[in-house]
Amino acid sequence: MRSLGVAIGSSGRSELVEEDHDHDDVSKAAIASYQTRENAIEHRKLQIREKVESQFARAEEEAKRLKQVWEELEVFTDPMRKEVSVVRKKLDTANNDIKSLTLICQKKEKEYKEAMEAFQDKCKEKAQLTTALIQLVDESEKLRMKKLEELTKILNLNP
Repeated sequence: MRSLGVAIGSSGRSELVEEDHDHDDVSKAAIASYQTRENAIEHRKLQIREKVESQFARAEEEAKRLKQVWEELEVFTDPMRKEVSVVRKKLDTANNDIKSLTLICQKKEKEYKEAMEAFQDKCKEKAQLTTALIQLVDESEKLRMKKLEELTKILNLNP
């Protein structure tokens, strides 16, 4: 009869091992999903940063060209008024693009920080739930073992 009690107890442990294995699979899937999202966010962040840098470089080039045009126009003020106006409009457009991209970049960084905080909160919650699950499984196993010991004593008393 004692071997029967051990067999039942060990089958309970194999279920626990399977649950732990399933829990590990879920954890791995969650981590993989997070890493995928993290990589996508980082990729998007790099794209935006490159775009901002490109716009900034273009704006600097436009500013240099405008300075050259301005110096040439100082000599020919009236005949070149139209061209100066065109260049100023381009410079204003470039500046507006830079401002717009800066705001977008700041917004994306804020979203990233919020996503990271949400992720960290979920990780904490998962850890707490995992601890609670382990405690419940341990308690359940103890109660089952106690019950099996009681049954074994009853069977040993009644020949």
